[in-house]
Parts: sequence; C-alpha cells; structure tokens
Amino acid sequence: MRRYPSSRNVSFSFGPGRLTPAIKALIITNVVMFAVSKMLPSITEFLGLMPYAIFYQLRIWQPVTYMFLHGTIGHILFNMLALWMFGTELERMWGTPAFVRYYFATGIAAACTTVLVSVLPFDATARLFYIVTIGASGAIYGLLLAYGLTFPNRPIYIYFVFPIPAKYFVMIMGAISLFSAIGDTGSIAHITHLGGLVAGYVLLRGGRLTLSPASEVRYRYLRWKMDKARKKFGVYSGGKRDDWDKRVH
Repeated sequence: MRRYPSSRNVSFSFGPGRLTPAIKALIITNVVMFAVSKMLPSITEFLGLMPYAIFYQLRIWQPVTYMFLHGTIGHILFNMLALWMFGTELERMWGTPAFVRYYFATGIAAACTTVLVSVLPFDATARLFYIVTIGASGAIYGLLLAYGLTFPNRPIYIYFVFPIPAKYFVMIMGAISLFSAIGDTGSIAHITHLGGLVAGYVLLRGGRLTLSPASEVRYRYLRWKMDKARKKFGVYSGGKRDDWDKRVH
C-alpha cells in the first residue's frame, strides 16, 4: 500500500522562490519610479521613449529610462510579476552580472526597434515618432524568450489552470506581438515587445551574451542544497526530486 505524507509535512509553493538580488533591485526601482511618475506626471514625457525627443531634443537616455515607467497599477503589477516568475531562475543560473546585462540589452534593443520602425516612410509607423512608450515589457519579453529556450518543456499555467510548454507559450506570445504590430491601432507597444523577443534570440543563439560557466555550477549547487533542505524538513513536492523547478504557476 502506498503511503502518503501527512498534511503537516506537505508544502505548496507559488512561483520560483525568493527574490534574487537583481530582481529585487529592479522591482523596487520600478515601484519607486511608478510612485514618482504619479506625483510628477511630466516626468513621463521626459524619461519615456519618444523618438522625436531623442532626435530633436537629444534625450539619449530615454532608451534606458523608459523601462522604469508604467502607466497603471495593472501594467506594473503584470510586468513585475512576470519579472519575478521568469527572471528569478535565470539570474540564479547565469549569475547577477550576466542577468543584468541581458535584461538591459534586450530592453534597449526593444527601444531601438521602436525608434527604427518610427522613422520608416509609412503612414502606419509614422505616428510612433511622436508617441511616448513606457514600460519594462521589452525586457520582460526578452526574459520570456530566454526562459522558453532554457526550460522549453516546463509547463506554464495560463490563468493558473491551463498548462502549456514554455516553448509553445513563447511562440504564441511572439505571434501575437507580430500580428498585433502589423495591425497596431491600440496603445500597447507591440513593436517593442517584438523587439525584445528578437533581441533575446539573437543574444542567446548568437552567442553574444557571456554567461559564466561557474554560474551554472553555483546554480546547480544551490538547487542541490534546497532539495536537501526540503527532505530534511519533510517537504514533499511529488514526482522526481527536481520537480520543484518544473512548474510555474
């Protein structure tokens, strides 16, 4: 007869665990900037991404600063939740310096994509030249791409109910961004999202991102220690001993 652990020894977890250093710093910075932008609305135009301001007012900092501004509570909540869920394990695996490089590289590349598209000689893209784009979504989509490449078969639970492998989730999100960008008439910066995805793919598949091999060793060692601690305190996650990192809810 199979014996099941008592309810006192069962633990349920949500997400990838505790905040890593870069994720924590990014979330704090984004929340602080969100509060500041609500108190000083004019800061959005100064720090947000607007191609016109970059070319004619030389606000060359905007491809970086736009990532720390958000329009609504829902906007920042979704982005910070995604940052934690998809970025935490990547930072543990790559190490903080490499993770920070990747995050900013994809975010800046997403901004450059938006700027380049805005100067194309088409009526559909010309309006982007005068529109302010804000949000960390470009970098978040870059993290999503990296997560899908690193953990391709790990289930992602859509609406916390429907599981779908991460690789297919990335494909779906990429397709949505592509077709939305083609017929974009709304306020969501789909071009920026697509730029983050493409930049992430180029960085990871092109071998341009330097990830320390020692970071991988540290991550595996940390995971081994966490597994050992879970067994010591009678915590059961079910299935294989490394199942704890196989699901994202």
